[in-house]
Amino acid sequence: MEAKSDLTKQGHRQFRAGDLAVYPAHGVGRIEAIESKVVNGEKHDFYIMKVLESSMVIMIPTRNVESVGLRGIIDEEDIPKIYDIMRQKQEASNENQTWNRRYREYMEKIKTGSLYDVAEVFRDLSLLKLTKDLSFGERKLYDTAQLLLVKELSTAKKTDESTIISEIQSLFGSGS
Repeated sequence: MEAKSDLTKQGHRQFRAGDLAVYPAHGVGRIEAIESKVVNGEKHDFYIMKVLESSMVIMIPTRNVESVGLRGIIDEEDIPKIYDIMRQKQEASNENQTWNRRYREYMEKIKTGSLYDVAEVFRDLSLLKLTKDLSFGERKLYDTAQLLLVKELSTAKKTDESTIISEIQSLFGSGS
């Protein structure tokens, strides 16, 4: 997997057509092509990425990879760290917050693109779900976090999504 260490002159990850990558809040996608386009009289290179889950196509300027948070799939050896995050029983410090404040905080974490942050959101909402009904917005965030986690973990482990769902459910000791 030498592609993981490919860096451009600017110091950020360079992807090639066919590479899998993660776009924050949208999940795993495949770099379909690298195209040059003229924008405002200047030539720019773009990654053309197709999100696996939704088939949405995103054009990402290659020079903006870092600022938009485009990154490679998590390494398989980092997966136990994700599971450790989900195993941690956070004290329900944010349970006393209003749902909209929690929602904003969780949304910010999902937007970072970090699978560690997504795992925290999923864990917190899973635990909250045990004690109260989630608001509509929280339920959507829970579903989004689960989708992002399952897709990336199954891709990293090269296994099917149902296996990952079972592993995640076993972390919480019950079906989620």
